[in-house]
Amino acid sequence: MFVQFNEMRVCFVIACHNRRQKTLNCIASIVQQVRDTSIEVSVILLDDGSTDGTADAVLEQFPAIRVIRGSGSLYWNGAMRQALSLAMEGDFDYYVLLNDDTHLYPNALGVLISTHERLSKADRALLIIVGSTQDQKSGQLTYGGWRQVSQWNPLKMVKVMPQSEAVLCDTVNGNCVLLSRGVVKLAKNLDGSFTHSMGDMDYGFRARKLGCKIWVAPGFVGTCDLNAGKGMWTDVRSPVQERWKRMMGPKGLPPKEWLVFTYRHGGLLWPLLWINPYVKFWIKGLLRF
Repeated sequence: MFVQFNEMRVCFVIACHNRRQKTLNCIASIVQQVRDTSIEVSVILLDDGSTDGTADAVLEQFPAIRVIRGSGSLYWNGAMRQALSLAMEGDFDYYVLLNDDTHLYPNALGVLISTHERLSKADRALLIIVGSTQDQKSGQLTYGGWRQVSQWNPLKMVKVMPQSEAVLCDTVNGNCVLLSRGVVKLAKNLDGSFTHSMGDMDYGFRARKLGCKIWVAPGFVGTCDLNAGKGMWTDVRSPVQERWKRMMGPKGLPPKEWLVFTYRHGGLLWPLLWINPYVKFWIKGLLRF
């Protein structure tokens, strides 16, 4: 059943790179959200240099979508930042940050907006609503909200399991996040200090410091498998030198970007938190020889 709303405008912001079918499936799941509703939905897709025909396939199947073609060097945060900047020009009621490998359930947008509408009536704070995703086979939680669990290490966090009612959290994965107009005007865009990862969690932390509250919406809003394993810097099956190169790269844990993140959000012990993963990497790597 779809939730009925007064007329409102929502913009989905998506970045993609060489995942044509997943991107098409994602957009198809967005189309399902607006049947029998008064919500006007727009989609801005930044195709960051795909070579598999993603942009053309999207325009062929969904000609109303605004597709921006990137150079291939933007990565997730850079692409999402550029796409959100364009979306902000439209002054929408809501913005949804969405990964292109996320497949939304038919009532996902209704759940996100109704959660925001209900909670905002009882709280004057600006609210961010996080949608939790699950593995399509196991049903396990994959992405969503995060809660801090250590007073001494603010970056020690656990994923927040969605409940039957909304629950508070401290920051977000950017796989499915609803931002109101007020939040975007206050916290503005994703930070250009980051290339690929960390930008979403940084946004959540910065928004909270500005007075926003972050809620995990009830239940799961869709599926999105974990992006981990082969080819990642954490893949212990790869040679240690190769893993180190990946760790230093844009999709790993670039020292300058990790420095910004830990300095901002790591508390008084941020220098130790900054160096910790690099020291651990080499200790574990040398022990395997």
